[in-house]
Amino acid sequence: MASSQWKCRSEMIVVSGCLLLFVWGFQPVLSVGCNYNAGHNLDNAWYSKDGEDLPIMVLMPMNESALMSSISQGIDPAVNLAIKHIRESRLYSFSLIPKIYDTECDNAKGLRAFFDAICFGPKHLMIFGGVCPSVTSIIAESLEGWNLVQLSFAATTPVLADKKKYPNFFRTVPSDNAVNPAVVKFLNHYNWSRVGTLTQDVQRFSEVRNDLTSELEKADIQIADTESFSNDPCVNVKKLKDNDVRIIIGQFDENLASKVFCCAYNLNMFGSKYQWIIPGWYQGNWWEQANSTNCTTRKLLTAMEGYIGVDFEPLSAKQTKGISGRTPQEYEQEYNRQRQQKGVESSKFHGFAYDGIWVIAKTLTGVMEKLREKERESVSRNFTVDDKEVGRMVLDAMNETNFFGVTGQVMFRNGERMGTIKFTQFQEGQEVKVGEYNAIEDALDLINNSIRFQGPEPPKDRTFVHLQRRHINVPLYSILSTITILGMLMAGAFLFFNIKNRNHRLIKMSSPYMNNLIILGGMLSYASIFLFGLDGSFVSDKEFETLCTVRTWILIVGYTTAFGAMFAKTWRVHAIFKNVKMKKKIIKDQKLLIIVGGMLLIDLCILICWQIVDPLKRTVEEYSLEADPQGQDIAIRPFLEHCENTHMTIWLGIVYAYKGLLMLFGCFLAWETRNVSIPALNDSKYIGMSVYNVGIMCIIGAAVSFLTRDQPNVQFCIVALVIIFCSTITLCLVFVPKFITMRTNPDAATQNRRLKFTQNQKKEDSKTSTSVTSVNQANTSRLDGLQTDNHRLRMRITELDKELEEVTMQLQDTPEKTPYIKQNHYQDLNNILSIRNFTDGKEGDRSMLKNHLEQKPQAQWGSVDPSRINRGPLEDINSPEHIQRRLSLQLPILHHAYLPSIGGVDASCASPTTSPGSSPRHRHMPPSYRVMVSGL
Repeated sequence: MASSQWKCRSEMIVVSGCLLLFVWGFQPVLSVGCNYNAGHNLDNAWYSKDGEDLPIMVLMPMNESALMSSISQGIDPAVNLAIKHIRESRLYSFSLIPKIYDTECDNAKGLRAFFDAICFGPKHLMIFGGVCPSVTSIIAESLEGWNLVQLSFAATTPVLADKKKYPNFFRTVPSDNAVNPAVVKFLNHYNWSRVGTLTQDVQRFSEVRNDLTSELEKADIQIADTESFSNDPCVNVKKLKDNDVRIIIGQFDENLASKVFCCAYNLNMFGSKYQWIIPGWYQGNWWEQANSTNCTTRKLLTAMEGYIGVDFEPLSAKQTKGISGRTPQEYEQEYNRQRQQKGVESSKFHGFAYDGIWVIAKTLTGVMEKLREKERESVSRNFTVDDKEVGRMVLDAMNETNFFGVTGQVMFRNGERMGTIKFTQFQEGQEVKVGEYNAIEDALDLINNSIRFQGPEPPKDRTFVHLQRRHINVPLYSILSTITILGMLMAGAFLFFNIKNRNHRLIKMSSPYMNNLIILGGMLSYASIFLFGLDGSFVSDKEFETLCTVRTWILIVGYTTAFGAMFAKTWRVHAIFKNVKMKKKIIKDQKLLIIVGGMLLIDLCILICWQIVDPLKRTVEEYSLEADPQGQDIAIRPFLEHCENTHMTIWLGIVYAYKGLLMLFGCFLAWETRNVSIPALNDSKYIGMSVYNVGIMCIIGAAVSFLTRDQPNVQFCIVALVIIFCSTITLCLVFVPKFITMRTNPDAATQNRRLKFTQNQKKEDSKTSTSVTSVNQANTSRLDGLQTDNHRLRMRITELDKELEEVTMQLQDTPEKTPYIKQNHYQDLNNILSIRNFTDGKEGDRSMLKNHLEQKPQAQWGSVDPSRINRGPLEDINSPEHIQRRLSLQLPILHHAYLPSIGGVDASCASPTTSPGSSPRHRHMPPSYRVMVSGL
């Protein structure tokens, strides 16, 4: 006996070599010492006789010290129970005898066990078992050469699904890859189209991940990130978070699962925003047994709450009697009694082992029926069948398997079990079944209201970014629009006032046409506010680009129209009162309109070039993500629309430079005409105030607007208020004083005609006062008033002429009383000089008086012809001597009072023949009478 065992063992090397060759596809050649049923043919005894015991090779680890031996120990009661039920059913004419061989979950020992089963065991028709993936894959690869078919109940490795490499391998347990279609179905159910994977760097999980990737691509589900790790998963979990992965499909064992969830807790990757999907085959309370992290159990449970576990269904939940005549629940009760009697732990694979025995029974029954039928059809009495044919018949029968077992419907597709996949959810410290997936029907069935997500709704598969336009608030736009409308109504009231009173002296002297342009410019500026408040929430993108151009044009043209007209008026006053030669100068409104038109032409040239070369376009500026203020699982990405172009700074610099020069020119004119005291003509004070306010507000507004460009409400509010303030203050400074003057003193235009316009010049330590000429607007209304004043003044001159004649007669008779008389009648003489409102007469009167003065040289004031002293008082008063004497006194007075008003001799001259400094009486004359302006 010992010698025979030694002989057999001595041939182990040869047998192992044969097995390896068989793996490579060669038919093994066994040594003579191996008791393999001689020949390749089977006799008719095993299929032709009823009641035969058919041996089945069972390969699984039985040694308690071996890995995965607990599975085998829990399987044994199920196998015995299945054989018992088959025998009790009386539907099968044979008895299955399991022959268990211990593989010890080791490749070498597994091969030895397989060799022993073939070499020393009975002739096995099928192989049942295969628990450890490595051992199973080695044996399964050699089955085709032995014409044997293997049926596994626990080997879930995806490697065995390769039918080219393992054609004779079947399994009643679904493959690890079988969960992938279920996972895809689950993802589609919640419309999750973006996921990430986190895989332990082990072949088993890598293969599942590869198959899952293929399934996800078929379902058009995006894989945002794929991470693999060996020991520390925290770096990879952090990458998933950085890539905004919300739905995470994990493939790792329970030992590393605790590390994964510890990292998830530290990175806050749990709760309502995240959904973890991991294998569901972990042992109960695995987080306590496999916790090797620095996280407490409470932290792990917090991070694990709500995860979805996916695994095959060990027993069907249907209350349907299967092939054994029992429901899955009835079978489970019997199984529990059997294992408790043996004192072993339950195995999750016991149902698949139970159904596997029934599959073998049905397969062998089918093969036996076919063989018996062939035997009956055979004409030869010595009917035989070889192993290869039997093996092929077994394969065909296995593929035709279809019955309802305790694990559900049992059928194979390419050797893979089309089973049921269950979904569980971790809720409050325990896993709860929430649904199942039927691979045969490709249907997902979720238990109503069983899934409890951490938030009010399922998590999003990504951070949904809602683009939120930073627009102008409607209430703010409404308020500023209302203020703008009030400003436009005020401008309209000023326009009505200006047009209605255009023939009034005060308004007519202030150039009503220019006033209309100022109002028009202000209204254009007001109108631009409505356009600045419109954005993409009110108009389309194309219309917004058009608004960019239109509002820029309106604001620029409005500014130039208003201030251009104001500065043109000031320029006219400056041109008249800076006339050194004091010649009469008339500047009509047409010329002012040309000036304003020239300014607008420059604006148009700049704007047209801007539009052609580098037009304004709509640009969108996006800002960083912001959390939803309402706490929803979305992110807000604000964006703001701008009107910009490539060289925005250059074009704005050109516009600002031109407008700045225009304002500086206006300030210069306002300063130069500051001493002109005719309110109807001189707006220099108000222009200065306007320029100051507008300049300061524009500088402040431009700076603040640039700093708040990311806050449209603040920016629009500042821009609108600056435009409203500038336009309103300008219109009010121009028109409110006129309105007040019209209401309080309508004749102010004619009562204050005296102008003070001085020009300081150094002339040999003396300061000379310069008379200024008035501006005579040729219009009928003013001419009528001036003619009336002229007639009244002529009457007054006639009266004074008579008084002067009497004084002259007295001077002729009593020369010694001259000083006394001069003093008594000095007031009368001053009355002549005090005529301020003296108005131009007809041109004929001017020329006649001028000719008269040229023909009659005038004597000095107070001179008396000595030849006339001794004349008697009875001489004729109308004699040529008396007339000449009267004229010698009257003409100097008329020269001062009348000639300047009609553009004659300079009022600075005291007489036609002498300078003012030569007359003592002229030197003592009050300064207020030296400059008189009339005829305005």
